[in-house]
Amino acid sequence: MSLRLSTVILPVDRWHEGGRAKWQRAEELGFHAAYTYDHLSWRTFRDGPWFGALPTLTAAATATDRLRLGTLVTSPNFRHPVTLAKELISLDDISGGRVTLGIGAGGNGFDATALGQEAWTPKERADRFGEFVPLLDRLLTEGAVSQKGDFYTAEEARNIPGCVQRPRLPFAVAATGPRGLRLAARYGQAWVTTGDPKLYEEGTPEQSVEALRGQVEKLGKACAESGRDVAELDKILLTGFTPDRGRPLESVDAFVDFAGRHQELGFTEIVIHWPIAGSDFAADHAVFERIVTEGLKQLG
Repeated sequence: MSLRLSTVILPVDRWHEGGRAKWQRAEELGFHAAYTYDHLSWRTFRDGPWFGALPTLTAAATATDRLRLGTLVTSPNFRHPVTLAKELISLDDISGGRVTLGIGAGGNGFDATALGQEAWTPKERADRFGEFVPLLDRLLTEGAVSQKGDFYTAEEARNIPGCVQRPRLPFAVAATGPRGLRLAARYGQAWVTTGDPKLYEEGTPEQSVEALRGQVEKLGKACAESGRDVAELDKILLTGFTPDRGRPLESVDAFVDFAGRHQELGFTEIVIHWPIAGSDFAADHAVFERIVTEGLKQLG
């Protein structure tokens, strides 16, 4: 499979003051997909503009025709499967079946306590995620669902007519631990990773590649245990969080080298951040566009 290139457009612009133009330009450049983060606020952007993911994607769906759209990633931190399913079915309909749901267990960021709850422990996040994903799968594939769980309940939740994409829109499951990888193997059409966070500060690119190789191998084992061929899953690397940081966007050659090394590991999709001046995602926009239009051609 040839390598796909996608982008993340953070929801920091008013729609009529640059927001729409970015999504339309992403389609013009030929990106496979454009994603956005599904947070209430995020890191250094907390005190600045930050818009909702699903309304932003709905607007993007009406402003584009071919570009796939999605979240990287949605989590249980402030979402409930019943309401999320209804919104996703609506978004899938409006987009004509162009939506991918990136989904993960969540973390300890601002979303973790925004609704007034105590931040969940890693085990609690994994427990909730383990219930969230199967229920969401049912809600998106069945017309009526009733289920009482430890964390989430659905009582005759109706989701007619269902997704445009059948049997439902694809899940891209973000996971590195054993429980999450099992969920990816069972429910995912894709798997997402950002690498090994322990290597971000002081690790080397070579160590990161080896860590990612190990993650891919663990995904393969999880798929084998589930009786599934790991080749069925797309393997997505969200860049910017490995020791390479922003270096792959410094030149076309740097990107080709980075992407080629990760393609050899089995990754089928590389996701790069749309440049934002004055942030961790600052980059020369002209180089960024050359990477999109020229970089993939060199990888074959």
